[in-house]
Amino acid sequence: MEYYEFRFTYVHPATMDADTINDVLAAELGAIGFDSFAPDADGLNAYVPVADYRPESLAQLLADFPLSDIVIRYTHTSVPDRDWNEEWEKNYFQPVRIGHECLIRASFHQPEEGFAHTIVIDPRMAFGTGNHATTEQMVRAILPLDLHGREVLDMGCGTAVLAILAAQKGAHRVVAIDNDEWAYRNAIENCRLNNTPDIHVLHGGAEQIAACGTFDYIFANINRNILLRDMSHYVSALRSGGRLYLSGFYESDVPAIAQECRSQRMTSSLYSSRNEWAVVVAAREW
Repeated sequence: MEYYEFRFTYVHPATMDADTINDVLAAELGAIGFDSFAPDADGLNAYVPVADYRPESLAQLLADFPLSDIVIRYTHTSVPDRDWNEEWEKNYFQPVRIGHECLIRASFHQPEEGFAHTIVIDPRMAFGTGNHATTEQMVRAILPLDLHGREVLDMGCGTAVLAILAAQKGAHRVVAIDNDEWAYRNAIENCRLNNTPDIHVLHGGAEQIAACGTFDYIFANINRNILLRDMSHYVSALRSGGRLYLSGFYESDVPAIAQECRSQRMTSSLYSSRNEWAVVVAAREW
């Protein structure tokens, strides 16, 4: 498959670092067909299949870019298909270490001792390796939870890193759902890699949830618009006293997320934020 390789560079205020811009830009590009990214201190390389590239979508994205006072410039060239796993290994997916509690690494990384949980992820370009601020924050939110005997849904699971962590922490039943075929297959592969084959991985969207029963915890790391659209599905599947952890949106989106939680009779609060990305936890008390 032929790809376009884009090189994005920025002019930005001294108070804004390139890592934050890279995070936000990669998330925005992922919504318009870009499927692999290699950030560095000076900008972002991003890759999109030639057949999926829409110049008008990119122009609109840059015109509506959510960070202010930033000028984004880019060039692009056509590149042949390549070993994208090698690209990840060389340029992007580095092991994620969260204290001594959790290590997220790829199969091509060397094992490391001393972690309570080790998750092996071969990303295959699927979102959710732990390198992104939203995934890391969700992992940090899950680590202190007592999941023994609990039932958990990982909605928009990507690589299934959150589902795998829940299974490792003793959850009785874990369901993982993603509407992307590539992510669905990757999630199944990663569950096998981590000896968590009992995770039930489904291909689809929120329409799949009703057939899966109810849950004590739902983790949904997706994006603002999908979360707002599908909130009622999550709430319907959440048991009384259950908790819904939401991420994949910016701090500026928290009021809209909180308002939708209130409309569903849920209480919510900001759990954490990093590089302008937020995690909100909501509770169903009825």
